[in-house]
Amino acid sequence: MKTFDFSGKNVLIRVDFNVPQDKTLKITDNTRIKAALPTIMKVVEGGGKAVLMSHLGRPKGKWVAELTLASLVEEVAFLTGRKVHFAKDCIGDQAQEAISMASFGEIVLLENLRYYEEETAGDQSFAASLSKLGDIYLNDAFGTAHRAHASTAIIADFFEESNKGFGALMNNEVASISKALGSDQNTTVAIIGGAKVSSKIGVINNMIENVGTVVIGGGMGFTFVKAMGGSIGTSLVEDDKLELARELISKAKTCGCNLMIPEDTVITSEFKDSPPAGVCPIGEIPDGYMGLDNGPASISKVMSVLSTAKTIIWNGPMGVFEFEHYAEGTKRVAQ
Repeated sequence: MKTFDFSGKNVLIRVDFNVPQDKTLKITDNTRIKAALPTIMKVVEGGGKAVLMSHLGRPKGKWVAELTLASLVEEVAFLTGRKVHFAKDCIGDQAQEAISMASFGEIVLLENLRYYEEETAGDQSFAASLSKLGDIYLNDAFGTAHRAHASTAIIADFFEESNKGFGALMNNEVASISKALGSDQNTTVAIIGGAKVSSKIGVINNMIENVGTVVIGGGMGFTFVKAMGGSIGTSLVEDDKLELARELISKAKTCGCNLMIPEDTVITSEFKDSPPAGVCPIGEIPDGYMGLDNGPASISKVMSVLSTAKTIIWNGPMGVFEFEHYAEGTKRVAQ
């Protein structure tokens, strides 16, 4: 992490507080908040105001009550031992007022960035509005760093080189990946999960070129399956990325990379944490059903590859791990 003088400064930090919550909005896993603590504490202990911005879920440009970051204030205050002020907006007068009310050494948590569709669109004006909230900008959101969103990429253009940089988490993750990519290619496995191919294009491309095996998991797997002619029922899919999926499959063959796409999936008729309807081949999902987790054959195949790997790079879950009935694929890989 670069050396900054945080004293008397408003330090705008992009964190990844996209944490799982139950129906009462209670946080069920605070790992991502804990991961950001070294950077946050360095700022406040250095006499600065830590102005935190994050997304939560996918509100798609709308104000969705259950996706407010207000529900995280208590946990952030508990973990940091500092007073946390909440801004009911992430830009404009309400954000400025919350920052003005805070003392140096305290924390301000801004409202959900994705209440504005401009965030995911990488809008310049929105990024400019965010930049007005800080004297220094730190990106410590490794999980979203590959996306060209306003708060992760575009905003950096509005800060001088001396007033922007990575947080401690980001620096550690970059160092770890650099070390991993220097390992033997044939014994290195990358596990890439998540909902959308579009959000991991850069990661997948890079891994195909540098590792021996790339394991595809999560919702993005269905885009690959449909691209190969499979039937995926009502499973999550990006129809506008089918050609991209085919290109990635072709590139993997050219690079000699083993691109592993799930073989079977655990299906259900509704997107909720209820017992599954069963397991079926991933390209033969019946109409009206969706896949929410890797099936036993897919899990076994992944475990076999991992058993001989010397280096493993993992980015994203194998299924909807927030649902207990559909977390097995992710848990087995972790074990």
